Amino acid sequence: MRRRIRIGIDVGGTFTKAVALDISSCSVVGKVTVPTTHGSEKGVSTGIIMALTNLMNECNLQHSQIELIAHSTTQAVNALLEGDTAKVGIIGMGVGLEKSSVIRRTNIHDIKLASHKYLRSSYRFLDTSKYLNEREVMSAIGQLKEEGAEVLVVSEAYGVDDPSNELFVMKKSDIPSTSGHELTGIYGLEIRTLTAAINASILPKAMTTAQFVELAVRNENIMAPVMLMKGDGGVTDMQTFRNKPILTVLSGPAASVAGALLHLSVLDGIFIEVGGTSTNVCVIKGGKPEVNYVTIMEHPTCIRSLDVRVAGIAGGSLIRWSGRKITDVGPRSAHIANLPYSCFANPEDLENGQIITFRPKDGDPIDYIAIETGGGNRYAITNTCAANALGLIPNGDYAMANQKSASVALSILAERMGMEMTGVAESILEISAKKIIKIIETMVREYKLKSDSISLVGGGGGASVLIPFLARKLQLPFHIAKNAEVISSIGVAAAMIREERERTINSPNPSDIASLTDEVKRLALNRGVSPESLVIESQFISERSVLRAIATGNVNLDIGSSNSEVIDEEQARILACELFGINQGLQKLYDMKNYHVFACEINKKKLFLKSKRRAALVLDNHGRVKLSINNASIINGSPEEVACKIELLLNQSQESSNNVSLAPQVHLLDGTKIVDYSSLTSRDHVSKAIRDELGKSTSAQVVAIIKI
Repeated sequence: MRRRIRIGIDVGGTFTKAVALDISSCSVVGKVTVPTTHGSEKGVSTGIIMALTNLMNECNLQHSQIELIAHSTTQAVNALLEGDTAKVGIIGMGVGLEKSSVIRRTNIHDIKLASHKYLRSSYRFLDTSKYLNEREVMSAIGQLKEEGAEVLVVSEAYGVDDPSNELFVMKKSDIPSTSGHELTGIYGLEIRTLTAAINASILPKAMTTAQFVELAVRNENIMAPVMLMKGDGGVTDMQTFRNKPILTVLSGPAASVAGALLHLSVLDGIFIEVGGTSTNVCVIKGGKPEVNYVTIMEHPTCIRSLDVRVAGIAGGSLIRWSGRKITDVGPRSAHIANLPYSCFANPEDLENGQIITFRPKDGDPIDYIAIETGGGNRYAITNTCAANALGLIPNGDYAMANQKSASVALSILAERMGMEMTGVAESILEISAKKIIKIIETMVREYKLKSDSISLVGGGGGASVLIPFLARKLQLPFHIAKNAEVISSIGVAAAMIREERERTINSPNPSDIASLTDEVKRLALNRGVSPESLVIESQFISERSVLRAIATGNVNLDIGSSNSEVIDEEQARILACELFGINQGLQKLYDMKNYHVFACEINKKKLFLKSKRRAALVLDNHGRVKLSINNASIINGSPEEVACKIELLLNQSQESSNNVSLAPQVHLLDGTKIVDYSSLTSRDHVSKAIRDELGKSTSAQVVAIIKI
């Protein structure tokens, strides 16, 4: 059988890791690691090509076997952190009577990024109460360029309703440009302008990277599509990256979550990626990672991404002390200090070593510690050293080191502190765990997860260093993802396409809903989604008057397309039992083309009362969780029958409810896709949208799952 290869490349802060994934067997056939090339003339793209070339040589890959190349990147974040941004020229537009208000809301001045780093901008206003004059437009652009602007942002009041003026100005620009309406459909002129400015500031670097990567891939005679990971967990094409690099913020953590969910079916849990310098924490609820609006350098944006919280603690975090006791762990790491881990040294190299204090970087406190030997060599004591000294790392794990070396290093520190080695190692992990536990507890509260039904999912090279210890402290079950050290690269290779659009609408009608869902469906299909994998979700956030539509699906040559990977009914039943936490009472409902639909009765006891609820679970043919509802009503039949039953149910719920507008949450399965109406609040809107959707269905049988 001809190998069908997808290549995933994750560009991290320290290393660029690439994997080759055989989609016929869903197996990793090779993986390589190269240093991330921040200092290269062509930036991180040099490392991407190095990793790709090394991987092809080591795995003896043929060009014809490669069906897709996808990568994640830290370039957007790094450019903003380092202040490596282009000066932005902003043209604000509005009618003359609102001039002062529009100027106040679109002239964002210089934006503070990291310490002493700013995104610089210049500004001009154009009056759109009359037709735009080409001469005035060209004059404004010329003036901004004379003031050093390298990119252009065009932002008009109500430009999301009628973007013609923004488009007119952009067409006249001879420098890279972007506009507010391109990034979001919601109102909020200030946040739209700010988001566009941040996006524009990294356009030149993104365009250069995209051009170099694509050209280098083609020079290797590889004709496979080149795609990029977004922060919301989906992949998109390089043209989108050229125009909207801001979408790649947090693409690394998003890739890790995607990789973990590829091999682990999780309903509710906390994904924790433990790297060398930092740890990313993300909530999985109902089988899906939670998504929220991104804040960049304390600046809110209208870009949505995985809600990832970052802790400055990880496998390579350095130890700090007062001379008598350990005061902290991190945030500096051995990687930043350019020190080897003591647990990877030879034991004899550490003998007679002494504890010294030092500054990892200029300006850091001098209370970080290391072991210095007689020959002047220095070795870091890290979380990885502590875990290895305690024998917590399983054989064969990526973080497995020399336990004797780790014990020697921790014993040198323990002797200075007058403690037992095991006590010192435990205290190091204890301090580290508290920082991550604080984030976990906050996210559990925010997303209203039930602590007795969640598990921890670990990824990253340092997963085994901290995840088992965290699970023990929290008394929760845990899983370490397969190939945890390259989980981001696997996630990139296996990720789905995700397209999302938003509009500000006070009271959406059925045509608004249909229009927006058709738009994201069309975008997803144009990006290469296979129609049978398409899932469409509609949401209305009433407190913000925002209508949102999301389409997700597998790339046409997706990892799920091979028969060898499809699970049979018995495998699906076993998996469903594991996810429900039961060993009997599972009901298989309906035979559908692409889905396994299950239900079970769950008894719930509260004080002296007992109640029953019917939980529903939908798995796709590859065992991925597509839908999970803990209390559901399930109906099926022909499209017309289901439409009538839903309409009757909506009418009955209105008669019995005090809230005349609130509608039940409805999910529709027609055998080839799932359409989610769970966040629409109007009964009339839900009924009409479902009738319209079912009127287009070609399936003989459809299923509706309604949350009670």
